[in-house]
Order: sequence, then C-alpha cells, then structure tokens
Amino acid sequence: MFSRTIRSASKTPLALQSIAVRHFSSLDLIPDEFSGPSVKTEKVPGPKGLAASADVGIFQDPRTHVVIPNYEESKGNYLVDADGNVLLDVFAQISSIGLGYNVPALLELAKTDEFAKAAMNRPALGSFPPVQWAEWLRTGLLTVQPKGLDQLITTLCGSSANETAFKCSFMAYRQRERGGPDVPFTKEEMDSCMDNHSPGAPQLSVLSFKSGFHGRLFGSLSATRSKAIHKVDIPAFDWPAAPFPELKYPLNENVKENEAEEKRCLEEYEKILVESKSTRPVAAVIIEPILSEGGDRHASNEYFRQLRLIAKKHGAYFIVDEVQTGVGATGTFWAHEKWGLQEGEEPDFVTFSKKMQAAGVFHKKDTRPNAPYRNYNTWMGDPIRALQAREMIRLIKQHDLVRHTASTGSSLAESFKSVFGSSAASGKVMNFRGEGDGTYLAWDMATPQLRDAFVGKMRVNGVQIGGCGEQTVRLRPMLTFGEKHAEILVGTTEKVLKEL
Repeated sequence: MFSRTIRSASKTPLALQSIAVRHFSSLDLIPDEFSGPSVKTEKVPGPKGLAASADVGIFQDPRTHVVIPNYEESKGNYLVDADGNVLLDVFAQISSIGLGYNVPALLELAKTDEFAKAAMNRPALGSFPPVQWAEWLRTGLLTVQPKGLDQLITTLCGSSANETAFKCSFMAYRQRERGGPDVPFTKEEMDSCMDNHSPGAPQLSVLSFKSGFHGRLFGSLSATRSKAIHKVDIPAFDWPAAPFPELKYPLNENVKENEAEEKRCLEEYEKILVESKSTRPVAAVIIEPILSEGGDRHASNEYFRQLRLIAKKHGAYFIVDEVQTGVGATGTFWAHEKWGLQEGEEPDFVTFSKKMQAAGVFHKKDTRPNAPYRNYNTWMGDPIRALQAREMIRLIKQHDLVRHTASTGSSLAESFKSVFGSSAASGKVMNFRGEGDGTYLAWDMATPQLRDAFVGKMRVNGVQIGGCGEQTVRLRPMLTFGEKHAEILVGTTEKVLKEL
C-alpha cells in the first residue's frame, strides 16, 4: 500500500487567481479542517471499506454503497473513509450536507439540554407539539419562507414533503370545486372513498416532467421520470408527463434554437393540461428548478415563469420541488427566486429537505385542509432537525454563505471553462452548464462508461464527486466550499481528464 497527498495538477487557474478577497473561509466555521485530500489505498473504497460494506451486506443490500465513511474523523468539506482516506467531498451526500462535517457550532448545539431533551422526548408533533414549537419554527425555518408562502408543514423527508404537497393540492382542488371550505362532504363521497371509488376518491392527477425526480414513495414515484430502475415493477398512478426542453450549449450560441424548443415544450404542456380535463384533471404541476437526478437539466427563467402562469390559467396548483436546489446551493436561497415571479405569481407550494436537514412544505393559507387529520402522521418531522436547521440558517446568514456560494461558483465556472477548452478534455467533455447558479455546475462526458470511469478516478485522486442522468457529472459541494477547495477540484479534474 502507499500514501499520497493530492495537490493541484497545475498552477492555480487564472480565474481562481483573480478571485476577489473573500469575507469567508471554511476555517471560520471549521478551524481544524484538513488542508487537502490524501489517499492511502490503491483503490477507493479500500480493503477496510469493502469489509465494512460486506458486513452490512449480511442483513441489508450493500450494492448502492459508494464509500463507508468514518464520520467521527470527517471534517468540513472532507470525508474520511474506513481506510483513513481523506476525500474532498463535492457531492455532499447527494447535496444533503449544508455546512460540512462536524462543524463545531452544530456539535455545540447537540450538547445542549434543549437539543438532548428534544431528541429523547420525541413528540408526535401533530397532536403533542412541544411548548417551544412555535418559537423554534418562527426563529428558524419561517425566517427563510419563500415569498408569499407563510404556512409550513414539517415532514420526514423530501419524498414525504412532495406527497404532502400532492395531498394538499388534491384537497384544495376538490374544496374549490365543492364551493369552499364550509361545504360539507356528501355521504356518497364519504362512503365511496372507503372503496377507492369516485366521487370520494376522484380521478385527479399530478403533472410532472420527463427526466424529473420527486421521490420513491408511491405518489412521488408516480411523478418521478428519471430512471426506469426506480419505477419498474411498482404500480403507479396514471399521471401525465410533459416534455422538458432539450437545450443546446453553449446557451449564448444557441439562443434561437433554445427559444423554439422551450416554446414547443410549453405548447405541449398546455395541451396536456387542457386535454386532461375530460379524463383526469391536473390538480397540481410539480417541477424542479433544475432537473437534478435526471441529468442536471436547465431551462430559462422565462420558461419557468410561463409554466407557473399556464398552471394558474388552467386552475392547477403549482409545486416547486426545491429538495435538492434549495438552501443556497444555486447562489440564491431558493432557486426559483431567479424566475422573476411577480406578486400573485408565487408558487402555491415549495418543498424542501436535503441541505436543510429538516424537511417540509411552505404553502399558502388557502391550501390548508378544511378539516383536521387530513395532512397528518405520527411524527410530522423531528424537533431536533428543526433546531439543527435553525442553527444552520443562523450560520448561513452570519457568514453570508449564499453570496459566498454565488461568488465561488462564478469563479469556479470560469476555471472549468478553461480546463474544458483544453486538449485534455477534447472529445471527452461537453455541455458544461450551471453558470449563474452558484456551485450547481454540471457537464456531460462523451459516454456513460467514460463518466463512470471519471468519477472513479476522481475518487482515487482524493475527490468524491457524483453523477446523474446517463452521463452527467454534477457538483453538489457544501456552502463552505471555497477558493482552496476549488483549486484542488479543478486541478484534480484536469489531471484525471489527461489520464482518461
């Protein structure tokens, strides 16, 4: 076995040399963060990692394991694995770590009596919320509520957040048809729903988009369109899927073609909304600001604004799935802030999870169910996750990490463009995208096999990076990712491209 410390393969890229003076360094929050990656084993995972995975495999399917981390030793932007390899983590547990591993301020929160008692006396929040519940939410999650959405339902995960939004949409849609919240259910509705028949169980639908991903529970899976392996063998609702634009890159060189493609997709989308009214009316439309699992697919801000306006025109509620894009990842706290929605055009629902650690749905008061227990379960989230989110939000604001991410992403994009324009990337890399969306950057490799080889070689060279879609490489670093991390990432990318 051997040990090596990973450094940039070349001098600091020009774009990174010209980065303006930062007001934030990851050392401000993680003073003992590693100075760089180091790999001790010839392969990652190494023998200890493989053994640990096999041990889990005795009682649980281990085939999705990537590495087996040692979380006690991991720090900030660096993930330590079972073999002691230190990896720069720019995938962040599928975009789920906001600030980094073992952030001292968060560890201090976990040591408080408030946190410990909230953890050990976990309440059934829907019926027995703690006396501090309103305060915890008002000083935490509700301080980042999207514009126009002053209601909040906490949930367990991103999938359950989306399914909660679906249920709210269906109930609000039928309430509107019925004539308002004060109109009682009929006996026929109450009886027929128990047999899963209409009118109590109406033939309504949720419209999603091809290549979109919204979760793996039954309702959310019916709206998921990213990969067949997620859906095969599972019964599904007969819900429609609209085409999502196939944009050409670079965007500034394909303006007319992309405008025509977006126009075509909007027309098909509206056609589905109209035609569904005679079969399974669309009660809700759900969209990701960037189609993430489906291959980091983008569209223009005006396209998304038109999606919202067309849904409103046809009486469909509009759900923005910010499970992966939310909490500063794209250089604004919520990605849909960039769409230019005017007053009255706000989404009806915004769902969140991942980087927030807590999960839930922001919505409008007129989409509250008309009776109790209609959106309800035992846990309805977890108070310690609400406390964790509150502290993270405080730190994000204190250190201006959303603007930091926007600035870092802008400089990082320039550096990648330089590398991807070199001979090392020729014939291997295409469709670089995400400029203007913070560190939410992505590119395609020439083939799926080349993408998988690239991701594997990056890991052996000390960088944990991820893929999506068929052949896309995506970045999902923490909000504390900065200039020094970017130098390592860009240099390692250039080195690996030369080796492929």
